[in-house]
Amino acid sequence: MDWKSVKFDWNRARAFLVTAEEGSLSAAARALGMTQPTLGRQVTALEQELGVVLFNRVGTGLVLTPGGLELLDQARVMGEAANRMSLSASGQSNNVEGSICISASEVDATFRLPAIIAKLRKMAPGIEVEIVASNAPSDIGRREADIAIRSFRPTQPDLIAKKIKDISAQLYATPEYLKSIGMPTTMAGLNQADFISFDNTGRLQKALNDLGLNLSKKNFPLISENYIVHWELVKHGLGIGVMPIDIGDAEPLVQPVLKEFALFVFPMWLTAHSELKTSRRVRIVFDLLVSELS
Repeated sequence: MDWKSVKFDWNRARAFLVTAEEGSLSAAARALGMTQPTLGRQVTALEQELGVVLFNRVGTGLVLTPGGLELLDQARVMGEAANRMSLSASGQSNNVEGSICISASEVDATFRLPAIIAKLRKMAPGIEVEIVASNAPSDIGRREADIAIRSFRPTQPDLIAKKIKDISAQLYATPEYLKSIGMPTTMAGLNQADFISFDNTGRLQKALNDLGLNLSKKNFPLISENYIVHWELVKHGLGIGVMPIDIGDAEPLVQPVLKEFALFVFPMWLTAHSELKTSRRVRIVFDLLVSELS
């Protein structure tokens, strides 16, 4: 390789890449933890080094020029290579001390992780833990998390995954609410009940109707995308909601609705980047999660 032909600074290329992906200098500066003027100087310096105008300023935003668009794919390749190098370096570390980021759903992060993290703190107090509680999957490949608890098997070839178990979920409501609708004992008895939905897509309505109910949109007067808010609404007697059985049965304020039906079953997968499998720190956390979640 002719190293003399490389006439630009990688830090400036990174500044260009992040600015293009974030859409503005201010957002990119926040993502990189630097000031906006410093970032702007790096992008301008790269334009001068390459002799290409990368962005057109449109109002308060930035729009890639044709030349910028052409170079963006190459910058992404460089960014992915730099990320892989960082992952490899992390994977070779045998140091137990350091940080680790765990991504989990709101339910898992709230009801399952705290007890496990308490054990981890006793086992390895030098490990600093960040928990990302989100129902949207984190991108492990881009280091949005080191380990993720997911309800689906990852398809990316550079990820390692272990299926923990299948989770059964049930309908729950307060005894007071069930008494108000006549203590239903059959599916048909739920057709006049209020349910708490997770979104406006009708996904829960369809799933319940596929099980034999006959529900319309009127049966879903309350909606919350946040699963913890969903559960609090159930606990306050505002309708019927869904929760994994191990969590729902442990809540004294509610009871199962038609307990003989385990209505929903979904898998639990633990995922990490394959290049981290030799990291002692990540292995300790991964193995503890496998043991405790199983």
